Amino acid sequence: MQIILPILVVIAMLATLGTLLFGVFWMARGGDPKRANAIMRYRIWFQGTALLLFFIFMMLYRR
Repeated sequence: MQIILPILVVIAMLATLGTLLFGVFWMARGGDPKRANAIMRYRIWFQGTALLLFFIFMMLYRR
C-alpha cells in the first residue's frame, strides 16, 4: 500500500492534466461544444479522484 497509493495519485494527476490539455485543444480547434463539455466533465471526475486519493495518502502517512 505504501507504494501503490502514491503511484495512483500520480496517475490520477496525469490523467487530469492530459484530459485538461485535450479539452483545451479541442475547444481551441473549434470542435463540437458538446464533446468539449463531456471532456471537461471527465476532467472534473479525474480531478476529484486525484484529490480524494491525495487526501487518503496524507491521512495515512501523517506523522
